[in-house]
Amino acid sequence: MPADKTILRRSTSPATREGAGVLLRRAFGYHDIPLFDPFLMLDDFRADWPEDYLAGFPWHPHRGIETVTYMLAGKIEHGDSMGHAGTVDAGAVQWMTAGSGIIHQEMPQPVDGMMGGFQLWVNLPKAHKMMDPRYQEIPADEVPVVTLPGGVTINIICGNVDGVAGPVKDLVAEPEYLDIALDPGARYSHPVRPGYMAAAYVFSGSAQFDERRGPQADHSMLLFGDEGVVVTARAGPEGVRFLFFSGKPLREPIAWGGPIVMNTEAELKQAFADYKNKTFIRKRAKPAGVPASG
Repeated sequence: MPADKTILRRSTSPATREGAGVLLRRAFGYHDIPLFDPFLMLDDFRADWPEDYLAGFPWHPHRGIETVTYMLAGKIEHGDSMGHAGTVDAGAVQWMTAGSGIIHQEMPQPVDGMMGGFQLWVNLPKAHKMMDPRYQEIPADEVPVVTLPGGVTINIICGNVDGVAGPVKDLVAEPEYLDIALDPGARYSHPVRPGYMAAAYVFSGSAQFDERRGPQADHSMLLFGDEGVVVTARAGPEGVRFLFFSGKPLREPIAWGGPIVMNTEAELKQAFADYKNKTFIRKRAKPAGVPASG
């Protein structure tokens, strides 16, 4: 039987405010680097009250990273300074590669009184920091759902489960990103590639991921150690739903200033100078598969 990975670190996502005052929970971020390399940050912006999120995330720049927005309920209306606009609805994904630079806004909106989702930041390696920006926008009905025996349901954002590949492709960090739901008492093991980091974020119900520790419930952020080859979850009596993500560590220097992540302080300073001088945008962002104009 493949050896299970054990929990290296467990934390509970604390509440914070971002954007124009959006109340959210930050599962990990700036103060945790480089533990989750190649991932930089995970924000949980599920909310019950419109006043917690309607102020949104007005115009701001990104360079040197990818941002992944995955909606559970409601929608995010977004647009950028080059005229690209759209909506990320419940169950949909937007994987935005900022690369050399994008200026955009994201405004959460409720649907039937509900709104919530997650944003994951993925670092870009030095060789790709200034790549052409792009969007990969995946509607909910194009996110594959795999149902396995024993009460296991997995939405595949990127990666592979049981021979089914997720729709987001051609990613530098070779990440996996899965939304996994287990029925009460169900058990599931997912393989992790050698040398890759692995983590899970519980957002409904509870499960045991490590025999040495008790059940992990809502808002639990789990980082797994290097030993073992699979992450195993055993759902509690109410079942469980969690995000799983894994990726190839970059092991490069990180210079992080707000929405921009580069390798050196000089590069970071240049990025903010470009933004101030209105020379930030190098290439026009296009949806994946559409050539970028010069």
